[in-house]
Amino acid sequence: MDSTSATEASFPRIIIVGGGFGGLAAARALSKAPARVLLIDKTNHHVFQPLLYQVATSVLSPEHIAAPIRHVLHRQTNVTVLQATVTGVDVGKKVCLVDGVPLPLPYDYLVLATGVRHSYFGHNEYAEYAPGLKTLTDAVQFRNKILGAFEICERTPTPQDHLELLTFVVVGGGPTGVELAGAIAELARQTLAAEFRRFDPASLKLILVEAGPRILPSFAESLAAAATAKLTKLGVEVRTGAPVEKVDAEGVIVRGERIRTRNVFWAAGVKGSPAAHWLGVEADRAGRAKVLADCSVPAHPEIFVVGDTACLEEGGKPLPGVAQVAIQQGRYVGRLIAGRLKGEPAPPAFKYFDKGNLATVGRNFAVMEAFGIRTAGLFAKLVWAFVHIQFLVLTSSRIGTLFRWSWKLLTRQRLARLIIEPESPRDARSQPVHS
Repeated sequence: MDSTSATEASFPRIIIVGGGFGGLAAARALSKAPARVLLIDKTNHHVFQPLLYQVATSVLSPEHIAAPIRHVLHRQTNVTVLQATVTGVDVGKKVCLVDGVPLPLPYDYLVLATGVRHSYFGHNEYAEYAPGLKTLTDAVQFRNKILGAFEICERTPTPQDHLELLTFVVVGGGPTGVELAGAIAELARQTLAAEFRRFDPASLKLILVEAGPRILPSFAESLAAAATAKLTKLGVEVRTGAPVEKVDAEGVIVRGERIRTRNVFWAAGVKGSPAAHWLGVEADRAGRAKVLADCSVPAHPEIFVVGDTACLEEGGKPLPGVAQVAIQQGRYVGRLIAGRLKGEPAPPAFKYFDKGNLATVGRNFAVMEAFGIRTAGLFAKLVWAFVHIQFLVLTSSRIGTLFRWSWKLLTRQRLARLIIEPESPRDARSQPVHS
């Protein structure tokens, strides 16, 4: 072993679990740190989750909002990327347990940025009938389901007698639910209506249900009202104060009413990853690990939790589970660790800089609340587009996304209307051979 390799082998070992916003930000902040950084993620790609609904509704293709993690970090020679699933942490031995890796992976510092999962509030049986939207796989399955409903309608002699085919229910009135409902409405009425012969736009029924008193609870009431009005104009029926009581193969029950549908989409809640359980620390009601002001875990200054996985309160309220929180926390923790390795004094406690809220409804309308400005309409939509383009990590993704958005704005066409499903071995054997 040469002297350089020997020196590198003696560097502290930092493990980052999760290649989302928080994990990438932490890794980038450690680019010049004298350390060996190992980033572990169960997929090989980073996903810009706020635009998953656009993949689900055929505006964008998966490659527009995703990037290989190795490519994103390929210039950082102190980072190694491992595609694997972390199954636990032994805080006493300071090792990560990783599926498929025969020996536990030791660490000197550990950063958990493992995100969140769907929450069905104790009714996990809903998952089979009401999928959520957190991964690229989810988005492609959403797209298959939405487009598939119209394909079934096309081969049904009297589709008007089977309204469950063209009834769509979105559960949850947060930004994801609102954006998804508006996008489905535009896809059906502005794009597919001209291409399908047996689809009557008047027969389409879109329902957005929210258990709370209004949609977009994190926005000002006036902006929520503007979004409601826009959804209504797009043909979406908005039901508030309407908790879901049951989801099954026949549809949903909302406040005692049975809505028959084959198309239920869940955007109502999330829960933390098992990180708090792995570490044996206190968690909030959503399962997120409670952390100290520097994002570290109580009694373990070498372990940090960031992003959606963490519960950190400011002003008596937990920080929201949005990309900016994860990015700022990841960057803060990366710099804190780098400074600690250099013997620098500890930085001040983490302080979140709130850059505001944005949500879009349709092609030329959004609501914005930032820096004291509250507005709804085209200007907010332009700001929304600019901000989201900046979040994409690859230049090629920004260019491709901008082109797709421009094309949709000019033509109302969506170029990613593909139903892609795995072919069964039986189907493959039955296919004719072409020479």
